[in-house]
Amino acid sequence: MPKLTLATERIIRARKLIQQARDLPVPSTGLGKSDFSYIANVKDLFRQARDMVKFISQTAGVSSEMKDEVKKIYEEIEQANREILY
Repeated sequence: MPKLTLATERIIRARKLIQQARDLPVPSTGLGKSDFSYIANVKDLFRQARDMVKFISQTAGVSSEMKDEVKKIYEEIEQANREILY
């Protein structure tokens, strides 16, 4: 069961990173959502979220439900990316 607990924890942490990206304040001066440091911060949070879950699907003994959760994380990252940056 430790693999499952670790995988579950990683999925929870990945979702928190996605939420952090959503909660980042858009710079009020100048370029707004086009501000390079804002974009870099958002993309970095998404990268961290991906890194958090990327090996779960390749781990022996991981359930198909857990693999589905990993797919959902990737979808959530893509959706958040569209909503935040476009």
